[in-house]
Amino acid sequence: MGVARALVVGLLRILMILILGSWVSLWLLKPTDLWTRKWRRAEDHVRTAILGYYGLNFAVYTFPIIALAIIGLVYLNFKSIEMRRRRSRSAVTALFNPLVVSSLLGVVSAAEILAICLFILFLVWTFYARIYKDLKNLMPIKSLALNTWQLKYLRVATRFGLLAEACLALLLFPVLRVMPLFRVIGIQFESSIRYHIWLGTALIFFATFHGASTLFVWAISHHIQDEIRKWQKTGRIYLAGEVALMTGLIIWVTSLPMIRRKRFEIFYYAHHLYMVFLLLFLFHGGDRHFYTVFPGIFLFGLDKILRIIQSRPKTCILSATIFSSRAMELTIPKDPRLKYAPTSIVFVKIPRISKLQWHPFSITSSSAADEEMITIIAKCEGKWTNDLYRMIHEELASDAGQTNCPPVYIEGPYGPPSINFLRYDSILLIAGGIGVTPFLSIIQEIGSSQSSGNFRFPERVQLIYVMKKSQDICLLRSISHLLWKQTGEKHHLKLKVYVTQEEQSDATSRTIFQDGSAILAILLRWRRLKKEIPPSPPKKAGNRNLYETDPRGTGADDLEEHEIYFGGRPNFRDILSKFPGESGGSDVVVLVCGPESMKESVARACREIHPASSARTRPKFTFHSLNFAL
Repeated sequence: MGVARALVVGLLRILMILILGSWVSLWLLKPTDLWTRKWRRAEDHVRTAILGYYGLNFAVYTFPIIALAIIGLVYLNFKSIEMRRRRSRSAVTALFNPLVVSSLLGVVSAAEILAICLFILFLVWTFYARIYKDLKNLMPIKSLALNTWQLKYLRVATRFGLLAEACLALLLFPVLRVMPLFRVIGIQFESSIRYHIWLGTALIFFATFHGASTLFVWAISHHIQDEIRKWQKTGRIYLAGEVALMTGLIIWVTSLPMIRRKRFEIFYYAHHLYMVFLLLFLFHGGDRHFYTVFPGIFLFGLDKILRIIQSRPKTCILSATIFSSRAMELTIPKDPRLKYAPTSIVFVKIPRISKLQWHPFSITSSSAADEEMITIIAKCEGKWTNDLYRMIHEELASDAGQTNCPPVYIEGPYGPPSINFLRYDSILLIAGGIGVTPFLSIIQEIGSSQSSGNFRFPERVQLIYVMKKSQDICLLRSISHLLWKQTGEKHHLKLKVYVTQEEQSDATSRTIFQDGSAILAILLRWRRLKKEIPPSPPKKAGNRNLYETDPRGTGADDLEEHEIYFGGRPNFRDILSKFPGESGGSDVVVLVCGPESMKESVARACREIHPASSARTRPKFTFHSLNFAL
């Protein structure tokens, strides 16, 4: 059965490569005379068919990507089972290790550098092939009296519009959540967001050059008043292109980090202008150019419909825990049949706060440990989360007998199809602040699955948690029972905490962890709706919270080995060089979630570290970064 499943996965992989290769070849051939001749013959051939020209464009440009998405869904279903049974590392894992680390681009892997170079080569080829034919067959424009250099510059500006079109064709693929175009190569939605940002920036650059250069030529030829307001019945509609460019600039400016992080509502609502932008692009470019970008639009629309259908059922917040660090732990009921992998995210909408806004959160629970609940942690950093904080306090202040469950809508979860960290001997988790949340699900998954013995898990796990104030340690409440009591010598969990903005304390780690559970400010449990929400299952005897464990018992000895450092940041190079010796593993995965500066520091350490041991015994580090802010 395993061999047959592996054969199916291999065949699906080959089929997807062939389809993708054909679609890429189509784009490479488009600028050539050969493609132009063949395409005109194909149009003449289907002219009498039922769908005719429109069916041909759909079959050539759109259907391959739809087929790729459908096959990808089947492929991920088979692959998730195969990956759980497989222990070996992939040969291409090294391609995803950090190659370039910069404050501008962040951490960029070798595979991403290769993809960027190939895309740039494609843009250069497209521009060269088009502009070469334009300059070779340069013809004057009857309505404009332009000299030679002005005419050449206008052609260059026009071809920059084609480069913007190529970026637009790929722009929506990275933001697909249900459609698995990026997940088939192991890139999750939260990681592919930056490809959307890069493509969007390139699109705006090319479109701005295209539009500004065209306006410049019109201005120096004294035809700008006549051309700028044209809405002609045939050919390019210039006015639509001008408004589309202004719309795109508004979307791009409101997406800059200083606006997106501090004024999320402006970013959120301005981004919905994409519908106006795409409609104006249709008017400006015409249907021939619109069909080249239609695959992304079609899949994005289908993805949106599926997300709306999935998120229609209403649930509620079953319980909320408020910590003194202004973080909130929300527990939401789920269908016991719903399974998800660690590091998955959900999008949450609370109508009492906003009827339109959806906010992403990492799931901190494990479906293997709790089949009926999903737990997320939110920290007050923006208007929406502050409104949530106030809402919980208002519920607390109301009459307990009249308190209702706040209704919520959930979209997701979205996450990896399989647990890839099963393939490694040891795991080093490095978290900063609220970035610890996806790692809580990983630790709970390992702790829950070790007892079942169904799959092999890494034997050594170390969590490096960097925080500004020691009160943030309360976020570890869900894994406190694992910190108190180790499951055995074979599977080991160690915690190192770095408190950067507090002075050295004489307290032992045991005292600090006890205080961390004691700073729980409020535990608010809403009345359960008996008809809509199933009762929560009783906790297992082993699932003890920190404050439920007797520090004089055996758990105290286990806790003493955890380390706490005050008044400084960790030396990641030193940690990485020592970790293989401490864990005894030669195959180590390094997962990082936190501020960009932390990711860059860890990536540099992974790239620069050179163990003194021989190449045969040298430990292998595999770097992965997770995003907790989209």
